[in-house]
Amino acid sequence: MENLADYEYATSSLLDKTDAGRALLLSHQTEIEEVNNVPCFFWGRLREPYLTARCLMTIAKTVRSRFALSMQEIMALRDPIVTAGAGQVRFEGFSSCNGVYARLDIQPEGLDGEFLASGTTNVDFNEPMINALNGITKTENMVLSVGQQSVTVISEKAKVVERKVSLPNRWIKGLTSVQHYLAEMQPVFTLTRPQAIQLFQSLPKGTVKSDVFVVQRAGKFLFSPLRQGQGVRVGGAHRLRLMDGLLPFLDSLKIYLSDDGQAAGFVLMMGALQLVFGFSADAYRGFSGEGKALEHLLDDLPMELVYGVNSLLKANEAFNPTLLSIEHDIDFGAMNTLTAQLSSIGLLGFDLVNNAHFYRRLPFKTTRILNLNPRLKNARKLVVDNTIQLINQTPDYIETRVKGTGDLVHTVIIDKGQARCTCDWFTNHQGKRGLCKHVLAVKMLKEQ
Repeated sequence: MENLADYEYATSSLLDKTDAGRALLLSHQTEIEEVNNVPCFFWGRLREPYLTARCLMTIAKTVRSRFALSMQEIMALRDPIVTAGAGQVRFEGFSSCNGVYARLDIQPEGLDGEFLASGTTNVDFNEPMINALNGITKTENMVLSVGQQSVTVISEKAKVVERKVSLPNRWIKGLTSVQHYLAEMQPVFTLTRPQAIQLFQSLPKGTVKSDVFVVQRAGKFLFSPLRQGQGVRVGGAHRLRLMDGLLPFLDSLKIYLSDDGQAAGFVLMMGALQLVFGFSADAYRGFSGEGKALEHLLDDLPMELVYGVNSLLKANEAFNPTLLSIEHDIDFGAMNTLTAQLSSIGLLGFDLVNNAHFYRRLPFKTTRILNLNPRLKNARKLVVDNTIQLINQTPDYIETRVKGTGDLVHTVIIDKGQARCTCDWFTNHQGKRGLCKHVLAVKMLKEQ
């Protein structure tokens, strides 16, 4: 059973009909008291209410989806994380199985209102509000409020409901891994709306158990069981059906692939709206279990650095490591490490289209994130228990014996930065799902 963080919303979110149009009030809650005390982050008019409503329903559909786990195995969080500030509002969340990441970016040109505060928080996505979104028409106006205005017609009509929701650790861990995948992705294809619709017409029906590849053949894009040219691998391709309802609204569809081929990214470009999807390598693999961030957590990030960055950056602000290095006289190497570690604990998100990080204040505690990785805990125990025997070491090479389970002893070799181990984890995954605990322990010892 996962450890959970419980939240209680003072009021429920609702979509109310007023004389001026629709008004969407999203109730919020977070563990950061300073952020939780902010009554309202954004209040204003949506320039594309119909399309925004469709996108929000897609986010809701994503966080209610499960592609690998049974209902008995999951504890689903249905309330997205929202970051407001620097002229943008971002809604993001994971499927219950944690294998699909979705984020709606509402650009400044899609909003006409006032940012009263910057911050990251959970918002209440309840069933009545989602059902009401389905009734938004193309001719309606809609006001969005992230948080509760001190005096509004909506808050006076709202029924006070304390609804407890749970924040699963798999979401927290997923955010640490998915940002690394996104930051390593490269653009492969850009499709027009007709090309995107044609592509999805070739998607196999039902659950797709084998890999498929997005390929370009004779000027057309299609899903193929065979890789051709720059084909983008998609495992569990039936998960792509989450995008079906938005294809008619596309300006273009951008498709990305991670350097190791273990994740794919799809970005739906729709005027002032961008809907980003990240798909893990397979339907049974959630981002929370990838361990891609573990190597960056070998050294605890000093809290004074986190606090320092908090004082320099506002939520949703672009994170420019080069500029920060120059302005604050931080060594470029140290800044690269800091960037990697901030990503590893979820404080940095990644904008695929602009190829840049953005900063968010997480709605959970940093110290909790650092304690969520059993492989990292086990690696530290191996170092503390003095179970590592050094066999050979040069500046570019190290060979060790590391005690495993029972009487097993594993050989770990790190040669010019490339690590390998004789344990089953490394044999089965070859480093594609993060380092094993034995390699992590040797790297820790080497740093010490």
